[in-house]
Parts: sequence; structure tokens; C-alpha cells
Amino acid sequence: MCGTALTTGGAQRTILSVAHETLFMTSTRHALSTIFVLTLLTLGGCGKPEIKPNFTAMTARLSGDHEVPAVRTAGTGTVDATLSPVTLVLAWNVSFSGLSGPVTGAHFHGPAVGGEIAGVVVPINGALLSPITGSAVLTASQAAELNAGKWYLNLHTAAYPNGEVRGQVSLRH
Repeated sequence: MCGTALTTGGAQRTILSVAHETLFMTSTRHALSTIFVLTLLTLGGCGKPEIKPNFTAMTARLSGDHEVPAVRTAGTGTVDATLSPVTLVLAWNVSFSGLSGPVTGAHFHGPAVGGEIAGVVVPINGALLSPITGSAVLTASQAAELNAGKWYLNLHTAAYPNGEVRGQVSLRH
């Protein structure tokens, strides 16, 4: 039977040549199927690279109750900040209202947890009108303290030179 000729589309082929083509096509299909399945597994999760965010989002609520000692004020505010884990750039947006007067100073302080006082680590310069925006490059140890929740933001006014509102900066959840 191996020498029997088949006619397909006007060409003569032996059964052996058809068998070889079939085997080759089957092997090729099997190889392509294997590549396809491995590609799906890789893209579908089994070798999928972990996607990390480009920044860490942080927040703080500013109030006189958080000052040390506490201050009676109608002033409130919020801090929305981001920290790049690659460049260590801290960017912030501080909104506030109800303070006793214009802001005379604004600073990030640390390291300290709520109820503790610490020195200025990042002074905020420029116009101190709401919203205050800015950025600074941190050191690796400063970024670690900030990520650990050991920084706070303080807004000072003439009536409260040590700070009218304060908020502990924490990771936004």
C-alpha cells in the first residue's frame, strides 16, 4: 500500500508522503498548540509580572485637636500627598479653611507619632494660600519614616505661632 498513488488536486502522491505530511502537520499543530497554551499561561498569571503602583498615596486630616497641646480653632484641612518609591519625590496638596488668620508657616515634621513633637524635615515655601501645592525629594530614611506614619504636617498662624492645625500623615486606604 505504501506505493499506492493518490490523486488530489491533479497531483499524484504516495500514501507514505501523505503520512509524512500528516505527521508533520500534526507535530506542527501540537507544537503550535503547546506554544499557545504556554503563552496563555504566561500572560494569564503563571509568569505574570507583579504590577506595582507608580506612587504611594497618603493623606492627613488637619485640626486643632491634633496639635500638642490641643488648640481650640474652627480651622480644618486635608493633606493629599504622593510618594514615588523610585524617585522618592513627595508631592502634596494642602487645603484648609477656617483658620484664625493667614498661614505664616507650613512644615512637615518628623519623626513623631501622634501626640509627639518633632523638628521640621520639609519646610513648605512659597505662597501659603489654600491650596498649597509643592514637592520635595526625600532621602531613603525620610521616605521610610513617612511610610511608617511618623510625619505630620503643621500650619502656623500669627495667633498660633506653634501651630493652629496639625495632621498625622498616613497611607491612604
